[in-house]
Amino acid sequence: MISKINFKIDELSSMKKYPSELFYIGNTNLLNKKKISIVGSRRPNSYTKEFTHKLASKLSSTNICIVSGAAMGVDTIAHQGASSNNTIAVVANGLDIRYPSVNKNLIIDIEKNGLIISAYKENEKARNYTFVLRNEIVVALGEILIVTQADINSGTLTSVEYALKMGKKVYTLPHRLNESLGTQNLLQKGLIEAIYDIDKFIENICGIKTSSSNDEILNFCRNNPSYDEAMHKFPNKIFEYELEGKIKIENGKVIVL
Repeated sequence: MISKINFKIDELSSMKKYPSELFYIGNTNLLNKKKISIVGSRRPNSYTKEFTHKLASKLSSTNICIVSGAAMGVDTIAHQGASSNNTIAVVANGLDIRYPSVNKNLIIDIEKNGLIISAYKENEKARNYTFVLRNEIVVALGEILIVTQADINSGTLTSVEYALKMGKKVYTLPHRLNESLGTQNLLQKGLIEAIYDIDKFIENICGIKTSSSNDEILNFCRNNPSYDEAMHKFPNKIFEYELEGKIKIENGKVIVL
Protein backbone atom coordinates (compact mmCIF):
# COMPACT_ATOMS: atom_id res chain seq x y z
CA MET A 1 0.00 0.00 0.00
CA ILE A 2 1.36 3.40 -1.02
CA SER A 3 1.33 5.98 1.76
CA LYS A 4 2.55 9.54 2.14
CA ILE A 5 5.32 10.32 4.62
CA ASN A 6 3.83 12.93 6.96
CA PHE A 7 6.88 13.49 9.14
CA LYS A 8 10.21 15.16 8.52
CA ILE A 9 13.24 12.98 7.81
CA ASP A 10 16.10 14.84 9.49
CA GLU A 11 18.79 13.49 7.15
CA LEU A 12 17.08 15.07 4.14
CA SER A 13 17.60 18.54 5.61
CA SER A 14 21.10 18.37 4.10
CA MET A 15 19.59 18.46 0.60
CA LYS A 16 19.59 21.65 -1.43
CA LYS A 17 15.81 21.63 -1.15
CA TYR A 18 13.75 19.29 1.00
CA PRO A 19 11.37 17.21 -1.20
CA SER A 20 7.90 18.70 -1.41
CA GLU A 21 6.33 15.24 -1.06
CA LEU A 22 7.55 11.76 -0.20
CA PHE A 23 5.72 8.46 -0.62
CA TYR A 24 6.57 5.01 0.68
CA ILE A 25 5.75 1.33 0.86
CA GLY A 26 7.12 -0.71 3.75
CA ASN A 27 8.73 -0.26 7.12
CA THR A 28 9.54 3.37 7.98
CA ASN A 29 11.23 2.24 11.20
CA LEU A 30 14.30 1.60 9.05
CA LEU A 31 14.69 5.38 8.81
CA ASN A 32 15.58 5.40 12.51
CA LYS A 33 18.58 3.12 12.02
CA LYS A 34 22.17 4.03 11.24
CA LYS A 35 22.32 4.12 7.43
CA ILE A 36 25.05 3.91 4.78
CA SER A 37 24.48 4.55 1.07
CA ILE A 38 26.06 2.30 -1.57
CA VAL A 39 25.89 3.15 -5.29
CA GLY A 40 27.88 2.51 -8.45
CA SER A 41 28.03 1.30 -12.02
CA ARG A 42 25.12 -0.44 -13.71
CA ARG A 43 27.72 -2.73 -15.32
CA PRO A 44 30.08 -3.70 -12.49
CA ASN A 45 32.93 -6.12 -13.08
CA SER A 46 33.16 -9.40 -11.17
CA TYR A 47 35.50 -7.90 -8.56
CA THR A 48 33.05 -5.07 -7.84
CA LYS A 49 30.14 -7.49 -7.65
CA GLU A 50 31.91 -9.65 -5.10
CA PHE A 51 33.04 -6.86 -2.82
CA THR A 52 29.88 -4.77 -3.10
CA HIS A 53 27.94 -7.79 -1.86
CA LYS A 54 30.49 -8.44 0.88
CA LEU A 55 30.41 -4.80 2.04
CA ALA A 56 26.61 -4.62 2.10
CA SER A 57 26.30 -7.98 3.84
CA LYS A 58 28.87 -7.25 6.54
CA LEU A 59 27.53 -3.75 7.19
CA SER A 60 23.99 -5.13 7.44
CA SER A 61 25.16 -7.83 9.86
CA THR A 62 26.23 -5.01 12.21
CA ASN A 63 22.65 -3.66 12.04
CA ILE A 64 23.43 -0.85 9.58
CA CYS A 65 20.69 -0.24 7.03
CA ILE A 66 21.86 -0.08 3.40
CA VAL A 67 20.42 2.64 1.16
CA SER A 68 20.56 2.50 -2.63
CA GLY A 69 18.57 3.29 -5.76
CA ALA A 70 17.17 -0.07 -6.96
CA ALA A 71 18.97 0.29 -10.31
CA MET A 72 20.68 -2.57 -12.11
CA GLY A 73 24.25 -3.40 -11.18
CA VAL A 74 25.78 -2.14 -7.94
CA ASP A 75 22.45 -0.94 -6.51
CA THR A 76 20.88 -4.36 -6.95
CA ILE A 77 23.83 -6.14 -5.35
CA ALA A 78 23.85 -3.70 -2.41
CA HIS A 79 20.17 -4.37 -1.69
CA GLN A 80 20.66 -8.13 -2.02
CA GLY A 81 23.72 -8.13 0.22
CA ALA A 82 21.87 -6.24 2.92
CA SER A 83 18.81 -8.53 2.68
CA SER A 84 15.39 -7.07 1.96
CA ASN A 85 14.49 -6.49 5.62
CA ASN A 86 17.43 -4.14 6.21
CA THR A 87 17.51 -1.97 3.11
CA ILE A 88 15.93 1.23 1.80
CA ALA A 89 15.42 1.68 -1.93
CA VAL A 90 14.82 5.16 -3.30
CA VAL A 91 13.24 5.12 -6.77
CA ALA A 92 12.85 7.72 -9.50
CA ASN A 93 9.20 7.03 -10.36
CA GLY A 94 5.78 6.57 -8.82
CA LEU A 95 5.56 3.59 -6.49
CA ASP A 96 2.86 1.95 -8.59
CA ILE A 97 5.58 1.37 -11.23
CA ARG A 98 8.25 -1.22 -10.50
CA TYR A 99 11.23 0.04 -12.46
CA PRO A 100 13.52 -1.26 -13.83
CA SER A 101 11.34 -4.22 -14.75
CA VAL A 102 14.29 -6.61 -14.45
CA ASN A 103 14.30 -5.79 -10.71
CA LYS A 104 10.57 -6.31 -10.24
CA ASN A 105 10.99 -9.26 -7.86
CA LEU A 106 13.68 -7.46 -5.85
CA ILE A 107 11.45 -4.40 -5.50
CA ILE A 108 8.46 -6.50 -4.43
CA ASP A 109 10.67 -8.21 -1.83
CA ILE A 110 11.79 -4.83 -0.43
CA GLU A 111 8.20 -3.58 -0.39
CA LYS A 112 7.24 -6.57 1.79
CA ASN A 113 10.23 -6.56 4.12
CA GLY A 114 12.15 -3.28 3.80
CA LEU A 115 11.30 0.24 2.66
CA ILE A 116 10.77 1.85 -0.76
CA ILE A 117 10.69 5.67 -1.00
CA SER A 118 9.81 8.02 -3.86
CA ALA A 119 9.40 11.76 -4.29
CA TYR A 120 6.91 11.13 -7.11
CA LYS A 121 3.20 10.42 -7.23
CA GLU A 122 1.60 7.40 -8.84
CA ASN A 123 1.86 7.14 -12.65
CA GLU A 124 5.00 9.33 -12.72
CA LYS A 125 7.55 7.63 -14.96
CA ALA A 126 11.31 7.85 -14.46
CA ARG A 127 13.00 10.63 -16.41
CA ASN A 128 16.46 12.22 -16.40
CA TYR A 129 15.49 14.84 -13.81
CA THR A 130 13.77 12.31 -11.53
CA PHE A 131 16.97 10.26 -11.34
CA VAL A 132 18.87 13.38 -10.24
CA LEU A 133 16.55 13.93 -7.25
CA ARG A 134 16.55 10.19 -6.50
CA ASN A 135 20.35 10.26 -6.31
CA GLU A 136 20.35 13.24 -3.95
CA ILE A 137 17.90 11.52 -1.60
CA VAL A 138 19.97 8.31 -1.58
CA VAL A 139 23.09 10.28 -0.63
CA ALA A 140 21.33 12.40 2.00
CA LEU A 141 19.90 9.38 3.83
CA GLY A 142 23.28 7.75 4.36
CA GLU A 143 25.79 8.78 7.01
CA ILE A 144 28.51 8.14 4.44
CA LEU A 145 28.57 7.22 0.75
CA ILE A 146 30.33 4.22 -0.77
CA VAL A 147 30.80 4.22 -4.57
CA THR A 148 32.16 0.81 -5.47
CA GLN A 149 32.73 1.48 -9.19
CA ALA A 150 32.23 4.46 -11.52
CA ASP A 151 33.71 5.43 -14.87
CA ILE A 152 34.65 8.95 -15.93
CA ASN A 153 31.53 10.98 -16.80
CA SER A 154 29.39 8.38 -15.04
CA GLY A 155 26.10 9.63 -13.62
CA THR A 156 27.17 8.03 -10.36
CA LEU A 157 29.75 10.79 -9.90
CA THR A 158 26.93 13.29 -9.35
CA SER A 159 26.19 11.35 -6.17
CA VAL A 160 29.78 11.98 -5.06
CA GLU A 161 29.30 15.70 -5.72
CA TYR A 162 26.17 15.71 -3.57
CA ALA A 163 27.95 13.88 -0.76
CA LEU A 164 30.92 16.25 -0.76
CA LYS A 165 28.62 19.30 -0.74
CA MET A 166 26.78 17.78 2.22
CA GLY A 167 30.08 17.29 4.05
CA LYS A 168 29.87 13.49 3.95
CA LYS A 169 32.85 11.19 3.60
CA VAL A 170 32.99 9.12 0.42
CA TYR A 171 34.68 5.74 0.04
CA THR A 172 35.43 3.39 -2.85
CA LEU A 173 37.09 0.09 -3.63
CA PRO A 174 40.70 0.09 -4.82
CA HIS A 175 40.66 -0.90 -8.51
CA ARG A 176 43.28 -1.99 -11.03
CA LEU A 177 44.70 0.47 -13.56
CA ASN A 178 42.22 1.47 -16.28
CA GLU A 179 39.25 0.28 -14.21
CA SER A 180 36.69 2.51 -12.45
CA LEU A 181 38.54 5.58 -13.71
CA GLY A 182 35.95 7.93 -12.22
CA THR A 183 36.72 6.85 -8.66
CA GLN A 184 40.44 6.46 -9.41
CA ASN A 185 40.52 10.13 -10.46
CA LEU A 186 38.78 11.20 -7.24
CA LEU A 187 41.23 9.13 -5.20
CA GLN A 188 44.18 10.84 -6.88
CA LYS A 189 42.68 14.22 -6.00
CA GLY A 190 42.26 13.14 -2.38
CA LEU A 191 38.50 13.74 -2.47
CA ILE A 192 37.54 10.20 -1.49
CA GLU A 193 39.19 7.30 0.37
CA ALA A 194 39.75 3.66 -0.55
CA ILE A 195 38.61 0.67 1.51
CA TYR A 196 41.56 -1.73 1.70
CA ASP A 197 40.23 -3.97 4.47
CA ILE A 198 36.48 -4.36 4.89
CA ASP A 199 36.62 -5.57 8.50
CA LYS A 200 38.89 -2.72 9.58
CA PHE A 201 36.71 -0.26 7.67
CA ILE A 202 33.59 -1.44 9.50
CA GLU A 203 35.44 -1.37 12.81
CA ASN A 204 36.56 2.24 12.19
CA ILE A 205 33.18 3.43 10.92
CA CYS A 206 30.97 1.59 13.37
CA GLY A 207 33.24 0.78 16.28
CA ILE A 208 32.24 -2.85 15.83
CA LYS A 209 34.61 -5.75 15.28
CA THR A 210 33.45 -8.25 12.70
CA SER A 211 34.26 -11.84 13.52
CA SER A 212 33.46 -15.17 11.96
CA SER A 213 34.45 -17.19 15.04
CA ASN A 214 30.82 -17.64 16.08
CA ASP A 215 29.58 -18.20 12.53
CA GLU A 216 27.85 -21.59 12.56
CA ILE A 217 28.04 -21.94 8.79
CA LEU A 218 31.78 -21.23 8.55
CA ASN A 219 32.50 -23.49 11.51
CA PHE A 220 30.64 -26.31 9.73
CA CYS A 221 32.44 -25.64 6.45
CA ARG A 222 35.87 -25.74 8.10
CA ASN A 223 35.48 -29.52 8.16
CA ASN A 224 35.41 -29.44 4.34
CA PRO A 225 32.00 -31.06 3.88
CA SER A 226 30.79 -32.01 0.42
CA TYR A 227 28.86 -29.37 -1.48
CA ASP A 228 25.73 -31.55 -1.23
CA GLU A 229 26.08 -31.85 2.55
CA ALA A 230 26.51 -28.11 2.96
CA MET A 231 23.55 -27.33 0.70
CA HIS A 232 21.39 -29.80 2.61
CA LYS A 233 22.25 -28.20 5.97
CA PHE A 234 22.28 -24.54 4.87
CA PRO A 235 20.29 -24.41 1.59
CA ASN A 236 19.80 -20.63 1.65
CA LYS A 237 23.29 -19.58 2.68
CA ILE A 238 25.95 -21.57 0.82
CA PHE A 239 25.56 -19.68 -2.47
CA GLU A 240 25.52 -16.37 -0.59
CA TYR A 241 28.73 -17.22 1.27
CA GLU A 242 30.37 -18.28 -1.98
CA LEU A 243 29.38 -15.00 -3.62
CA GLU A 244 30.78 -13.07 -0.66
CA GLY A 245 34.11 -14.88 -1.00
CA LYS A 246 33.86 -16.58 2.41
CA ILE A 247 34.01 -20.06 0.88
CA LYS A 248 34.77 -21.72 -2.42
CA ILE A 249 33.72 -25.00 -3.99
CA GLU A 250 36.60 -27.17 -5.18
CA ASN A 251 36.31 -30.78 -6.39
CA GLY A 252 32.88 -31.04 -4.84
CA LYS A 253 34.14 -29.92 -1.42
CA VAL A 254 33.49 -26.67 0.47
CA ILE A 255 36.61 -24.76 1.50
CA VAL A 256 36.67 -21.77 3.85
CA LEU A 257 38.75 -18.87 2.52
